[in-house]
Amino acid sequence: MLTAHTVEQVRAAEAPLLEAAKRVGDPDALMLKAAQGLAQAIIDWLGRAYGARVLLLVGAGNNGGDALHAGAILSRRGCRVEAILLAPDKAHESGLAALRRAGGRILEASDAAAAADDRPDIVVDGIVGIGGTGGLRDDARAVLAQLRGIPILAVDVPSGIDPESGETPGAHVTAELTVTFGTHKIGHLVDPAAAACGVVELVDIGLEIGRDLPAPPVEALQAGDVARLLPTPAVDTQKYGRGVIGIRAGSAQYPGAAVLSVTGAACGLAGMVRYDGSAGEQVLAVRPEVVVGSGRVQAWVVGSGGGQDAAQALERSWADGVPVVVDADALAALDGPVPGSAVLTPHAGELASLMDVERADVEAAPLRHARRAAQQYDAVVLLKGRRTLIATPTGRVRVNTTGTPWLATAGAGDVLGGLIGALLAAGLDPFDAASVGAWLHGAAATLASAGGPLRAGVLADYLPAAVRAAYAATAPG
Repeated sequence: MLTAHTVEQVRAAEAPLLEAAKRVGDPDALMLKAAQGLAQAIIDWLGRAYGARVLLLVGAGNNGGDALHAGAILSRRGCRVEAILLAPDKAHESGLAALRRAGGRILEASDAAAAADDRPDIVVDGIVGIGGTGGLRDDARAVLAQLRGIPILAVDVPSGIDPESGETPGAHVTAELTVTFGTHKIGHLVDPAAAACGVVELVDIGLEIGRDLPAPPVEALQAGDVARLLPTPAVDTQKYGRGVIGIRAGSAQYPGAAVLSVTGAACGLAGMVRYDGSAGEQVLAVRPEVVVGSGRVQAWVVGSGGGQDAAQALERSWADGVPVVVDADALAALDGPVPGSAVLTPHAGELASLMDVERADVEAAPLRHARRAAQQYDAVVLLKGRRTLIATPTGRVRVNTTGTPWLATAGAGDVLGGLIGALLAAGLDPFDAASVGAWLHGAAATLASAGGPLRAGVLADYLPAAVRAAYAATAPG
């Protein structure tokens, strides 16, 4: 499980380690451990140390100190290290002294253009750490503009992002690699900030969840977590025991939505799929194992391509007292807290309509709006996006990190809704069903794409392989 914590939680966890270091007369011990990991990450990224050129952008405080101490280590390893101090009077004293002793060179901000002409191999962003607020200041922006085109490695977080919310309130660094310490911060997982982080590498500085860190407010499932949550049939089970998923989707205008929803539901994770709608002929032509007609189910999926009939289909589904996946056209029928257990699956535009805000507002602050929507509608909300968010009414959130940009294709959401419904019918609670469904959907898309375009209709064919991959992650050896 990838876990992400708030700045307050991180600082509280680090405080005892810092006090212990002071008591033994080594106040920089924690910073030096972080700097060692940072320096090694830079060497790994460059593929060498000796002869490499590294430019540090150093702000005030501990973030700049991490960069300076890492620079000293790199200089001793044979790198040519230069540092531009953006706050010369507030630079970390011991870090600055260490870099000078190691032979590093200190530059003025006015030297940025000359440094860029000298083409460093990498720029290390140590401008602002997790305590920064707002976007970059003008002086930092001016220096970065001179260095455009040179790869950037961010220390802890890209300067200018909000590590607490995943938002980007102003100008910020966009890094190829971010090296963070102890635990991920929320901005490493949640867009739009996560998109600015590039690849995120975590350096162990001795913090443990449960001992030093509380339960995380944001987390991301990994393959092993998915394998543990997946419903596995018992040796003596039968199809009804594995759950029956019902689909009320599609219409005369959009029969394909029914076919795709059923395709996602008929992935094999539930025992049977029942279709109750107007596209039964089209559904049976693709999935002859599906039962067409009304009947008992353990969960419903409602709304995709349902048009004007979606509201009525949703009312009928609530009446059955089973969990409901509310998608697409059915979302427009919601006007307050839902009457039963549910997963709502909007994209940004649909969530904007539900919350009476602009789509741009949702895209700028998806975590905030997903949490608000989950509270307002008293349901699990799955907000689709590059980093899909799954939020509960209590504020707990999971971020999905699987998938490919090729997944942004018509009908992919219909398949996801059916898949989540199958997991609900098989017995998972709404939070787990939505989280596992998003993970499998993204993993299947990556397999189906193989680096190129994909069609929504083929996604379900790759779900068994995605399930096997999850199980393989927990296999011994």
